[in-house]
Amino acid sequence: QVQLVESGGGLVQAGDSLRLSCTASGGTFGNYHMAWFRQAPAKEREFVATIRSNGGSTFYADSVKGRFTISRDNAKSTLYLQMMSLKPEDTGVYYCAAGRSRVYVRLTTEYSYWGQGTQVSVSS
Repeated sequence: QVQLVESGGGLVQAGDSLRLSCTASGGTFGNYHMAWFRQAPAKEREFVATIRSNGGSTFYADSVKGRFTISRDNAKSTLYLQMMSLKPEDTGVYYCAAGRSRVYVRLTTEYSYWGQGTQVSVSS
């Protein structure tokens, strides 16, 4: 059983940067592919970015490509999301997720474990 705890959210202005962290416990972090999702009010949870278990490859949603960077430190059991040039449409609760499969990486069903989320609010 893997427990995930996100941190680093907050209220920022458009154009600002923010770094989210997700710390894992209760399992072998390096065995899991990791991802970030986000959910805006009254909208479905959407895929943001994913990274392979060994950090060897990453994949991003078109809406964040070039602005967000996903990374991980397996020695610290921690996942990161560096967000730059933030826009109001980036507002939402950001969740980290862990899974063993890497077939349909955009789907929430691909991931077995989820954190409780951290709020990111971007004002215009």
